Amino acid sequence: MANRTHENPLSAVLSGLLDQRSKDPKVDPVSDSVRLDGRVCLVTGANSGLGKGIAVRLAKRGAHVIMACRSGIPQAGEEVRAESGGGSVEMMHVDLSDFDSMAAFCDELRDRKVTLDVAVFNAGVVPVTSRTNEHGLELMFAVNFLAKFVVLRRLLSDGVIPNAVYGHNSRAEDPPRLIFISSETHRSSIPIDFDTFGEPIEYGVTDGVKYYGLSKLHLTTFFHELSRRLNPGGSGGNPDVCVHALCPGAVNSNMAREAPNWLMPVLKPVMALFFQSPEKASIPVDYLVASDEMGEKTGEYMHMMRFKESSEASMDPDKGALLWSKTEGLLREHDVL
Repeated sequence: MANRTHENPLSAVLSGLLDQRSKDPKVDPVSDSVRLDGRVCLVTGANSGLGKGIAVRLAKRGAHVIMACRSGIPQAGEEVRAESGGGSVEMMHVDLSDFDSMAAFCDELRDRKVTLDVAVFNAGVVPVTSRTNEHGLELMFAVNFLAKFVVLRRLLSDGVIPNAVYGHNSRAEDPPRLIFISSETHRSSIPIDFDTFGEPIEYGVTDGVKYYGLSKLHLTTFFHELSRRLNPGGSGGNPDVCVHALCPGAVNSNMAREAPNWLMPVLKPVMALFFQSPEKASIPVDYLVASDEMGEKTGEYMHMMRFKESSEASMDPDKGALLWSKTEGLLREHDVL
């Protein structure tokens, strides 16, 4: 699997189908009897697809779910409330390609004195060809990776997510959990080019999946580095903040809405027949959020319901530290830090 490539949309679809046939050992889903009453859970990109499936599942467990979305307000929240049987749900607007929007979102959480028990960073984009946001940054790099860094830095420094590293009260007896939705495409990504870090990349229809994998390599490398920085004592025993990531597998969602027109007649029926529903794909996320085991560990990576190591490059501490420093430098250039 480590050598499987994702060079174009069709190869990515075929890879997703093969992933579902893996015979590796799986963990069992968390029992429906486990409750999250009183917990506050943030889910980004929760207005559709996997994010919406996650929001429904957590609301069913009794959590108060904050759906952070660019669109779908308030309809998606009303649908999640209904599908969860009257769960506690609210929606907040945020555009994860826009620094000003992210700042306003974080300001509101801080000013409301919200304390998050769980944050699931699900939102992502797969444009059909290269695009930049209003800040001149390539869109997948900006949304799939950089936005997570920006929002988390604020939430941690403001104490919205309790942690000791940023000088706020630690809750080691019941640590917050940060969950990143990554992708197995990070394994076959081209290496991160730190010499051209943050510079826009030009790509066409056939290269989009390759650079999607690169954005997920950025994210997976960041996840490991964040876990190390928030838990300087290591990954074992009583973490201050539990930081985990997963690839949910192939999901029948609207992530492929910008796929080439020539591929749609094949892609849509294949996804409908063979890819997981958002409800099923949300089960491993639910495991990372609700299981007792995952509140005692940090730095774990899952592929669907199987634990495994992410790529060697993503786990390299030197690359993680360099990614962190380069990201801070880039954000200073944009007056975000």
